[in-house]
Amino acid sequence: MAKNRLEVEICGIKFKNPIITASGTFGYGIEYSRFIDISKLGGISVKGLSLNEVSGNMMPRIIETPAGMLNAIGLQNIGVNRFIEEKLPILKKYDTRIIVNFWGKTIEEYVEVAKILDSVDIDMLEINISCPNIKEGGIAFGTDHKMTEKVVSSVKKNIKNKPLIVKLSPNVTDIKLFAKICEDSGADAISAINTLLGMSIDIETKKPHLSNITGGLSGPAIKPVAVRMVYETYKTVKIPIIGIGGIINYKDVIEFFIAGSTAVQIGTANFVDPEIPIKIINDLKTYLENKNIDKISSLTGSIKIN
Repeated sequence: MAKNRLEVEICGIKFKNPIITASGTFGYGIEYSRFIDISKLGGISVKGLSLNEVSGNMMPRIIETPAGMLNAIGLQNIGVNRFIEEKLPILKKYDTRIIVNFWGKTIEEYVEVAKILDSVDIDMLEINISCPNIKEGGIAFGTDHKMTEKVVSSVKKNIKNKPLIVKLSPNVTDIKLFAKICEDSGADAISAINTLLGMSIDIETKKPHLSNITGGLSGPAIKPVAVRMVYETYKTVKIPIIGIGGIINYKDVIEFFIAGSTAVQIGTANFVDPEIPIKIINDLKTYLENKNIDKISSLTGSIKIN
């Protein structure tokens, strides 16, 4: 059997390749099954789930930017129990790792959702403490170091079966501080970064384009920021890092690995071309073969300074 150069391991869980689709950009996974073979993906991080169904923010919620997208969806979702009943049985038919992203408006709600997810057949939990588009929770947890410590440690104490990934906010002055707090509070891995807080104004009406006024900026525009934050996080913590931010091709993935990533998530690019994750997987295989690199994991943190 040919060697799988793309296999990576996160918290003892093996992924056939390091390409994971990012939460909020790939629905509940199954929506994309008519475009691509989902079983070829290393993993899927499903749309962020809350305890109860959430309708999200009012329209308009998305606007394109010169190098990406500004969104304020507001974490619209069907609620954790409906996901388990309606979506998960279908998603389980595919041969890919399932990461469930979740959030809450209070610490108690975070814990309750985590406990429910800890009891079902998924691979990992990803706690979202960094969404800039909801009034309660979200960014308030991810940009206050005391709140970060409290929510991560509270969730970790109440789950027993699944590794916990913490998705970090870039909207802080020092991401190293928050990464270290998460590690010390029990996080098993980190995903970085979520969207950057941004704004766009209609010059004719002088009104913001988004009903929420501000939104989360994603896409190629944020890639240099994301690479820098992965690099800084890698120097700070010992737990694995899943890099996110503006990845559109295999070269971007290699860059994130050299900065310190163990795997990556593909986000906004899914909206441009649903086949991009598959193209990246194929291009990574070719790159590793041409460079005679036995395993992609050997690139993690391989940056050379001086």
